[in-house]
Amino acid sequence: MLVTDRADGDARPPVRSSSRRTAPGAPAAGAGATPAWTLVRQVHGDHVVVVTAPSGPLAVDADAIVTMAPLTPLAVLGADCALLGLASAEGPIAAVHAGWRGALGGVVERAVDAMRALGAVEISAVLGPCIHAECYEFGEGDLDVVAASFGDVVRSATASGRPSLDLPKVVERSLARAGVPAPREIGACTSCDRRWYSHRARAETGRHALVISRGQAGEVA
Repeated sequence: MLVTDRADGDARPPVRSSSRRTAPGAPAAGAGATPAWTLVRQVHGDHVVVVTAPSGPLAVDADAIVTMAPLTPLAVLGADCALLGLASAEGPIAAVHAGWRGALGGVVERAVDAMRALGAVEISAVLGPCIHAECYEFGEGDLDVVAASFGDVVRSATASGRPSLDLPKVVERSLARAGVPAPREIGACTSCDRRWYSHRARAETGRHALVISRGQAGEVA
């Protein structure tokens, strides 16, 4: 699994040609074509796309991508929203973009369901860098709606004491609903740590990426 950062540049399509923008486990330069990242048009919804081969950017509105095909790197982009990589011992993998609206709509659970429909049983999760509670001031009305769905455990406070949303906890609760253990977290708060882009803290238009792929032998990278 790969998480890009600011040093890699803006990950939005068109995907640039560089060693950081090719599929993990793909042939080295000169040894054959390198699969392009499969991406979708993220809309903060709950739609899941299943792909069977590398597709590059798709003209599809969705926030999760699932495959069991080897050498088919899946990518989701973010600048505060949660980026989630899902892998299974049985082969299916997924990349999920989960803002609070998508999470509320069930995008994480739908991605897990799609993996299970392809045969996944033992699923593990990795959460990439996203905005954390200390920086994520949240309107009380919307916070009530999210807490009504996920429980008061997702309520928090910013460093200045304002009401906030704990987005990693929302993801953890979504996974628990789907019967998946809590994710391993990599990265940090996108608002605090300038290694990653943040729309909320700095009004940045750039995006970092989480990329997940299966090698030819089935290993996840």
